[in-house]
Order: sequence, then structure tokens, then C-alpha cells
Amino acid sequence: MWALFALLSAIFAALTSILAKIGVENVNSNLATAIRTIVVLVLAWAMVFVSGAQNGISSISRRSLLFLVLSGIATGLSWLCYYRALQTGPASRVIPIDKSSLVFGMVLAFVVLKETFTVKTIIGGAFIVLGTFFLII
Repeated sequence: MWALFALLSAIFAALTSILAKIGVENVNSNLATAIRTIVVLVLAWAMVFVSGAQNGISSISRRSLLFLVLSGIATGLSWLCYYRALQTGPASRVIPIDKSSLVFGMVLAFVVLKETFTVKTIIGGAFIVLGTFFLII
């Protein structure tokens, strides 16, 4: 089931990039990010209430809350940078660079989360980096 959600995430991320490029055309990139954020906020809270998950708020540990807040800050900074890049650059070059976050995420998973890496993951990551360079040059 996780693979289906991962595939849907990739499809929606692709749509996000193209729709954002069109939407940010004559709009300040920070304002565009704020509008997008409001939509995401409403959608996320709607899902919380539809699924009945709002009862779990009081059981969130301080540690989890801290890391969720830090993740939110990182997301916000990522979105602000992404929209500025989309506004000023070609989507066909911005998107591959943005998606190189996959390699950064893999490295952080190995270093911070102490996940094991294999020759296959190293080779795969190297191909992603090479592919990104080929797409942007």
C-alpha cells in the first residue's frame, strides 16, 4: 500500500510543479507560497477531522512536536525557495534540481537516522545525481 501512496505522491508532486509554474507567472513568489500554504493547511486539517485524528493532539510528545515544527520550518523554506526558482527559471530545469532532494534525503537517512546503505543505494544515488546534471546542463 505504501508504494501506491508513494506513486500518487510523485504524480501529485509533478502536477504541483506544473500548476505552480503557471500560477506564479505574474504573482510574487512569496505571496504564491502563502496562498498554496493556506490551501494545504485547510486540506490537511480537513483530513484530520474526517479521519477523527484530532483526538491524538494531546498525546504528542514534546520531542515529536519539536521535530514536526522543525520539519514545518524546513518545508516552508523549501517552498519559498522552490516558488522563487520556478518563477525565475524554466520548470524543466528547476524540477530536476528540486528532486535531487532525494539524494540529500538518502544521505541524511544514512548519517542522522543511521539507516544502512548498500552498494545498490550508492549506485542508485549516483545515477540520480548524474541524471540531474544531464537534465540541467
